[in-house]
Amino acid sequence: MSTAKARTDAVVLAPALKGPRGAGRTSDPQARLDEAVGLARAIGLRVAQNLIVPVSRPRPDTLLSGGKVEEVRELVAQSGAQVVIVDHPLSPVQQRNLERAWNAKVLDRTGLILEIFGERAQTKEGRLQVELAHLSYQKSRLVRSWTHLERQRGGRGFMGGPGERQIEADRRQIQGRIDVIRRKLADVRRTRGLHREGRRRSSNPVVALVGYTNAGKSTLFNRLTGEGVAAKDQLFATLDPTMRAVRLPDGQTAILSDTVGFIADLPTTLVAAFRATLEEVIEADVILHVRDISAEQTQSQKQDVEAVLQELGIDPSPGAGRVIEVWNKADLLSPEDHAALANQALRREAAPVLTSATTGEGISDLLARLAAHFGDETPEGDYRAAAE
Repeated sequence: MSTAKARTDAVVLAPALKGPRGAGRTSDPQARLDEAVGLARAIGLRVAQNLIVPVSRPRPDTLLSGGKVEEVRELVAQSGAQVVIVDHPLSPVQQRNLERAWNAKVLDRTGLILEIFGERAQTKEGRLQVELAHLSYQKSRLVRSWTHLERQRGGRGFMGGPGERQIEADRRQIQGRIDVIRRKLADVRRTRGLHREGRRRSSNPVVALVGYTNAGKSTLFNRLTGEGVAAKDQLFATLDPTMRAVRLPDGQTAILSDTVGFIADLPTTLVAAFRATLEEVIEADVILHVRDISAEQTQSQKQDVEAVLQELGIDPSPGAGRVIEVWNKADLLSPEDHAALANQALRREAAPVLTSATTGEGISDLLARLAAHFGDETPEGDYRAAAE
């Protein structure tokens, strides 16, 4: 008997809302659709169809117009898709009504990201944080009208249909589990606090890597530390935090922390649930904001990361002196773009460091920058001049 995992087909929709409701993320609908397709593939879904859906006036019952709902229904039926991804927040009522109309499981952007996190969490702490976010999200969606999906193919997490414990449980049971998880995570937070206090006593500064998912943080982490942390060309390849020592040019040792990648419209439930992990960022002496400088959406990705940092109480502005931008994936630039960005970086306040974690370009400059920051032995002008 074959043990191969059955493949789930999906239709991916990127609603393009007009006016202020469509603001806040990149204005390029195709870029948003491409990212949503990447997220779907990150959990092993086969994307049978994907399309941009214009929304001139969001409907409270289905978000999409009646004509678009019918158009998607036909598309789902033709493709045989079991799941429809809607790259936009859906209310419980909207999700329920769309599932009824399409006879398929519907995941909005939050549900999809939670599904990815549920598959990627490896440590006990990571699984607790994902479960907390999962339960908080599901608590508001305990509607007994999901039984039309009872015969859907089973699966893990949100894709399992109404047989999931979260749907069968009542709100009190879910709240009880949430309380238990929060107590366990409070213990994790205390333990992390003790570890941080120990690192402070050892006088080793802490450097946290942050960045949009798939910006190359884990590859950079490996390059700086010589470790073999999993680094894939995949959204959210790294979920659980990793900390290792890195030797700086002046002989000082710093602690480098690789953290979960950020993303546009990161669900607030996830930010809250991963507070214990993100405290490593909050408490870090220096934050390296790793950017995929070759990406077309690098500027909007920067804004998304800075929004999360601000939510954590961190000032990402150059003048604050705590965040250093790392312009990664320089090897993917054309020679002309590479030269232009190198000159642009030199003119910036708190000059970004142009690197390629893959080839090693700029790594010595980055280490020297950290050594100068912690030791204050090399004025900023010196390494600007050296770079020239």
